[in-house]
Amino acid sequence: MDVKIGFKMTFAASMPTPMHLLLYVHPEIASDLTHPEEINILSDSGIAVPIEDYVDFFGNKSARILAPAGRFTITYDNIISRSDDTEAVALNAIQHNVEELPVEALPFLLPSRYCEVDRFGDLAWKLFGNTNPGWERVQAICDWVFENIKFGYPHTYPTKTAWDTYTEQNGVCRDFMHLAITLCRSMNIPARYATGYLGEIDVPASGSPMDFSAYMEVYLGGTWHTFDPRNHIRRVGRALMARGRDAADAALTTSFNDVLLKEFEVVTHRL
Repeated sequence: MDVKIGFKMTFAASMPTPMHLLLYVHPEIASDLTHPEEINILSDSGIAVPIEDYVDFFGNKSARILAPAGRFTITYDNIISRSDDTEAVALNAIQHNVEELPVEALPFLLPSRYCEVDRFGDLAWKLFGNTNPGWERVQAICDWVFENIKFGYPHTYPTKTAWDTYTEQNGVCRDFMHLAITLCRSMNIPARYATGYLGEIDVPASGSPMDFSAYMEVYLGGTWHTFDPRNHIRRVGRALMARGRDAADAALTTSFNDVLLKEFEVVTHRL
């Protein structure tokens, strides 16, 4: 199945401003693209904007730019091959003892910027201690988050953490993920944050504008598995862009001065 992916973002900067971008697809799926990747930046002032690409600490393909003063637009357009199959379920995937985990999974057990694992230990074990370790336990966590957190764009803010989401009982997809990730880590299950494209393929249209979608990956049975407590069903056509400990590591754009997002459009659909 071929999936059209792309975006258009228009910003306004009061002065030349360094920016960090995570706007490519992840290198592990780049071979599925039809065309070589290219980010295009068009400045209203006509100033050329050089782009420096690199791979960051988490294996994401990153870029950095010096954004010009004034308005500028970043665009991307491509086609990626995705499986027609719904995301797999592995009911027998086991939970590993901490001492058996590969060292690269260990950072995803620890507290991070938006995931206060140290605040959730007693609560997590009270809620999920009676579930069977492994897939069943992670699914129970996702079920609980889906059932207890109300989705809504007005319900979030840049500093909102997993604890804030738990106490306020609302948020957007990144907040759902931070809470579910934190509950998993509190149960000694490695969990990491991911973000990317997720079109409305084989699901009813929501009527909402398309957006990037956060989800999480959990280490069970010797590999990483996708879970999505916001959408709460296995999906088709997901395309990874970036991952990290939480949204602080996988922010799609980071500016080092005041830069305002003026227009935003995401495209992802089956061709």
